Amino acid sequence: MTVQKGWLSAYFRGVAVKRLAAVDASRASNQHEVTGSEPLLRILGDSDRTFPRGGCDSRFPASYIWLGGEGEALTEDGELSWYNARRRVTTRRAEWRLYYQANAVTGLMQPGDSLFIAVRPEGQLLFIVTPEGTTAESQLLWLFGLGGQPRLEFEPKTFGPADDTELDFASRFILDEIGIDAEEPDAERFDELLEPFGLVFPRTAVFSELARTSVTGVSAIEEPDRTLMAWMEREELLFRRLERRIVGHRIATGFRSGDGEDVDGFLSFSLSVQNRRKSRVGHALEHHLAAVLQAHDLRFARGAETENRNKPDFLFPSVAAYRDPAFPIEGLTVLGAKSTLKDRWRQVLSEASRIPDKHLLTLEPGISVNQTAEMSAKRLKLVIPRPIHATYRTDQRESLMDLADFITVARDRQLLGEGDNRRGPQSS
Repeated sequence: MTVQKGWLSAYFRGVAVKRLAAVDASRASNQHEVTGSEPLLRILGDSDRTFPRGGCDSRFPASYIWLGGEGEALTEDGELSWYNARRRVTTRRAEWRLYYQANAVTGLMQPGDSLFIAVRPEGQLLFIVTPEGTTAESQLLWLFGLGGQPRLEFEPKTFGPADDTELDFASRFILDEIGIDAEEPDAERFDELLEPFGLVFPRTAVFSELARTSVTGVSAIEEPDRTLMAWMEREELLFRRLERRIVGHRIATGFRSGDGEDVDGFLSFSLSVQNRRKSRVGHALEHHLAAVLQAHDLRFARGAETENRNKPDFLFPSVAAYRDPAFPIEGLTVLGAKSTLKDRWRQVLSEASRIPDKHLLTLEPGISVNQTAEMSAKRLKLVIPRPIHATYRTDQRESLMDLADFITVARDRQLLGEGDNRRGPQSS
């Protein structure tokens, strides 16, 4: 089957999910069997895979992945066995079993957790475990198009021309969480834009401006949500393309020292790559969000200091207004900007104590019901760009704002402050 880059089928042949029963997660037995496995025939096939890797019937190579409730993640490589326990008993119905290895990931499994078995095009399996009700569970169910909550028997699904999904920002976000770098189709068409940088990353503000100027057909005034996402997607594409060039060149030159292989140098370089990815996307979001807000003539301060040396991402209309005890609280607004939340959303709660109701914009898809409920109880209003709303449950969407909604709120409060004739200078 021919697959296209930019579609889910380019990364998975199929997937199945189930809720773990007590026997599935039992550590009292050496069997390590996942029950209710017969539906896996649809994605794993009917060939026994029970021998050590190497033969035609070798075990499935596997990546065991644990995704916890607050962004905890753990990965181990291993194998999975798959076979019909009654193959030699032709008079009885087949009984297919999936056996997993004991390791750090399976040692964390608990009854009630969700187990996703995902089949990669080359035959590798992803054995992904996440606790019930977590953001990771919500994200994976949405990514794979699996409806409802997992049951005790596997629910399988295959991907192909009749059932495929084109990847967007949210999809690539979730794929990155499970260690898959989704390559954008035709990314080489932007090489000319990157040529001036050679093998050096430019400053984040420069890179963000390049992304914005290279996108056409959007309007920050008319479609702030779609425009913000288009800018973020373009910068992500440009960054990954330049990163491949820089990392590829560094690998080609090798990691060697006077005594042989420079292991420390390799580890340091690998860590720097990961840290750059994490910090850059946060800076990009702030740059693009500021450009949208400026297009709407909103006045704000970026990174201004409030109480206890806190520095909210965006403070409206100005730090002078915030520090003026006579300025009406109703005219003040604070907005945090976090590309991903994890447990960092609580930081926003203390960043501007004069303002009781906080706002937080994030690009993270499918945040769990429990977490959004806790945010609401803390008087924190989530601002999610409209294209990402589809990753949330219907009952959650009622309480979400999009960027256009927030701009309306901030503009109304700005007019209130101006009506009070207490204006402070804009800073950026």
